[in-house]
Amino acid sequence: MKTPVFIKSLNKKALKINKRLRFVISATILTAVMLFSTFFFFDRAIFFIPLLALLSYVLTYFAILEGIEKNEWVNLFIMPVILSIAFYYFYFLVPGRWLTRLPFVVIYAISIYALMLCSNIFNVGVEKNLQLYRAAFSINFFYQTVVYYLILNIIFSFKLNFIANGILVSLFTGILSLQFFWTQKLRHNWEKEILIFVLLISVMFFEAAVILSFVPLDVSIFALFLTALYYCLVGLIFNFLDQRLFKETIREYLIVLGFVLIITLLSISW
Repeated sequence: MKTPVFIKSLNKKALKINKRLRFVISATILTAVMLFSTFFFFDRAIFFIPLLALLSYVLTYFAILEGIEKNEWVNLFIMPVILSIAFYYFYFLVPGRWLTRLPFVVIYAISIYALMLCSNIFNVGVEKNLQLYRAAFSINFFYQTVVYYLILNIIFSFKLNFIANGILVSLFTGILSLQFFWTQKLRHNWEKEILIFVLLISVMFFEAAVILSFVPLDVSIFALFLTALYYCLVGLIFNFLDQRLFKETIREYLIVLGFVLIITLLSISW
């Protein structure tokens, strides 16, 4: 499929703008829209969610602009889009006043800018042994866990039935894990092994969400446990795919999961 002439023309004009400046422009526009959205009640979500998702995709494309191929049209944009949606929803779970609005917007601005930079680094395809890739990978993984926790808090705050919880948790787990495993090799096509692991994890988290829906847990603890489980599971699988799954690595992840599991058990309302 050929690129339309007007898009090629826009790309040429955008390329004349310094790349770092394009990142600043994109992050500033998204932050302004996010700030604007906080002045409206949640009943306007039907308008702001599609707007933020579309702007996150378009402005991330504007920032990166070059060398996007095949599955990168999905993988490079997953985190900026989901981060924007997660932050928007989560804002309505905290008190709506300037004391919370300003820190919220600042954190969002820093986060969306950082994720755009990560997408650019992944797009460039730097060597995995370079410090630049390691930094992008660590930042991406950090925001994956943050976004995952926010999303779970949002899902469970709706007090849906156990099937709905399972489906939504499974869906977001699959999307995030697909992007995370892709960062391991940065290939233009999804490998069969990765897709199998994504499907396996999605099924596991569907079952976990369904089972935990019957446990008397606070929403934040519920989200914390599944986030810790996600962090440990995808971390272990990533190291397995990268052929770096050593005993010390397994032990570190299990210690984290064990600590959170103890907190979870102590938080159950028996």
